[in-house]
Amino acid sequence: MADSENPRRRRGCLSRIGTLILFVSAVALGMALYRMWQPQDLSDIGGYGMTAPVAERNMKEVLKNSIDRGYPLTLTEAELNEWLGRSLELKQGGVLAEKVDLKRVWIRLEKGVAEVIMEREVFGKPMTVSMFLQVEKSQDERSLNTMLHLHGGPFHPDVPSVNRGGRFGRLEVPQGFLVLVMPSFQKLAKLFPEEIRMGIEEMSQITIEDGRLILDPKAEMNSALPPPTF
Repeated sequence: MADSENPRRRRGCLSRIGTLILFVSAVALGMALYRMWQPQDLSDIGGYGMTAPVAERNMKEVLKNSIDRGYPLTLTEAELNEWLGRSLELKQGGVLAEKVDLKRVWIRLEKGVAEVIMEREVFGKPMTVSMFLQVEKSQDERSLNTMLHLHGGPFHPDVPSVNRGGRFGRLEVPQGFLVLVMPSFQKLAKLFPEEIRMGIEEMSQITIEDGRLILDPKAEMNSALPPPTF
């Protein structure tokens, strides 16, 4: 009798463990979906909700002058967002054109990382999606090379091989999830080919700090040192 009860007990124990795992997984998924549909807080971004006017700058002219005259250029977060809001024609095409409205594009600057944020309205509800960017400059015997990394560093200290790619709402996601939103960001980049060329490719040094971007077209790099990351 005892032998016949032991398998039943084991099956009952495994069943309860399986149920618990499914329950925890369902709760975690529900929390993740909830955070995805909650727009991230944008109030800390320079230029967001600003009532005082920010000096309008012709970005092409400002970048060209910096390159031609060889002086470093500092752009604040507020100036970049003012320029984006003024110059970007926001359109959302496709079958959901009447239900999906791309309201604004924002840039958040933190030490070493820029976050590009798309603020949308889906079925009347605000929603955000973002991508982290890092710029790496290296120099060889022939030229200065630029690499744009689509991530914001390690996702978690215990898993350094996985990078954080961006945010879906308030949920920070690994880099692999960017495949879901990459077409939108690629379309955005195609609207500013000259600004990207002058502001990234033609600058010798790019420094991203909290709230500001520093571009230097004439900074000297020591090719004997390991390629630095900015």
